Amino acid sequence: MSNDPQSRIIQVDMRGQVCPSTLLVAMDNLNRHGEGLQSGALKLLIITDNREALHTVPATAENMGYAARITKTTSHYEILIGLPDQER
Repeated sequence: MSNDPQSRIIQVDMRGQVCPSTLLVAMDNLNRHGEGLQSGALKLLIITDNREALHTVPATAENMGYAARITKTTSHYEILIGLPDQER
């Protein structure tokens, strides 16, 4: 995932929602902000407490050519989606 400090993060809080709604909202944002995500100007942060979304959202993002990183906090998960890291 690019660590470009110039990237703006679009945050979508989906806590309390279950899949498929979390996946559908993530896909809508991936499509709506595709140009910014593909240029590296944007990243998408999905906040969820639904464990199923930890599989469906990253898999869908990766199938669309993005990288997804999951971080667990004490009360929820954060799925950060952006360009794949060019240094891998």
